[in-house]
Amino acid sequence: MSAEKSALQSMIDAPAPSADTRLPVALITGFLGSGKTTLLNRLLHHPAMSATAVVINEFGDVPLDQHFIETSDGEIVVLANGCLCCSVQDDIEGVIGRLFARRDRGPVPAFERMVIETSGLADPAPIMQMLLNQPLVMDNFRLDSVVTLVDAVHGSKQIAENEEAFKQVVLADRLVLTKTDLCDAGAVASLGRELARLNPGAACMVAMNGELPPEQLFGAGRLDSAAAVDRWVALENFTHLDHGSAGHGDAQASEHAHTKGVVCCSLSFPLSLPWRELNRWLTAFRIKHGERLLRVKGIVELEGEASPAALHGVHHVFHPPLFLPHLRGIGLHGARLVVIARDLSEDEISASWRAFIDERAALSSH
Repeated sequence: MSAEKSALQSMIDAPAPSADTRLPVALITGFLGSGKTTLLNRLLHHPAMSATAVVINEFGDVPLDQHFIETSDGEIVVLANGCLCCSVQDDIEGVIGRLFARRDRGPVPAFERMVIETSGLADPAPIMQMLLNQPLVMDNFRLDSVVTLVDAVHGSKQIAENEEAFKQVVLADRLVLTKTDLCDAGAVASLGRELARLNPGAACMVAMNGELPPEQLFGAGRLDSAAAVDRWVALENFTHLDHGSAGHGDAQASEHAHTKGVVCCSLSFPLSLPWRELNRWLTAFRIKHGERLLRVKGIVELEGEASPAALHGVHHVFHPPLFLPHLRGIGLHGARLVVIARDLSEDEISASWRAFIDERAALSSH
């Protein structure tokens, strides 16, 4: 058996995981000049950041108020509100590993969340994949939110001309417009429409003077409220089919399907699905199309489980389902997935999904 087939079989045989108790990690990204430094500086002074470890490129990039620093050992700065900062002096995996080890031994406060700032020219995908796929990392941390800052003045041009800026937008859970005071309302609205075409599942907000409260930025990975789910479902235009009919799922593509060769396709099915069969389809789909899958995200109702589960993946790396007990009983039914892909047609995506659903219907009829 080939290594690829062996990996596929192990994923198929794996049981649906239970609730995730690992530490959430949020990425703050954005192209050069998008305002990450200003936003981070505001966040570091916020009381709600008290149990947060912030990993930044260099301390010098984020001006820390010297009166706000409680202790410092050169590598780690602990602020008066309990938030701690660590600079990236080598690879991010090494930094978060050392932070976690020091947390367990006691030299640093017992943080409950981590925020990682990426450089302006970084593609977030490799960091996301590390959090989804590196065993030593994923044992203790889980990817929570990807927050992308977009410069309202230059964002459209940057997205068109720079692959990194484009990837930062399409991989985001939350998009933050900055510098909106420097351009007119029409330009801001136009950029907002462009971002919605590229990534309709991401919440879009405006940072006034570079400031937003932490609760608006973090928690997107677990769809942390009924309101978040309502926005997710509404923006993706999921079709709610008659629950008495299990013959077909539904697939819809954005009417602006080919910005930079990108298609955003919504997939749905009205009934719960067995994890084994759904995982078989997901695994085969990503093996075939992995590099073209920019992101897959959704909410599914799994057979035998009391709570809906969140699914998401980046390219060929997928996170195990994260069960969402706080969403139990709010009327979510079936499966709702969104595929954002490049150079992969809506027809290919929907045909694969419908073949899976038809196979499920055939099995159920016997």
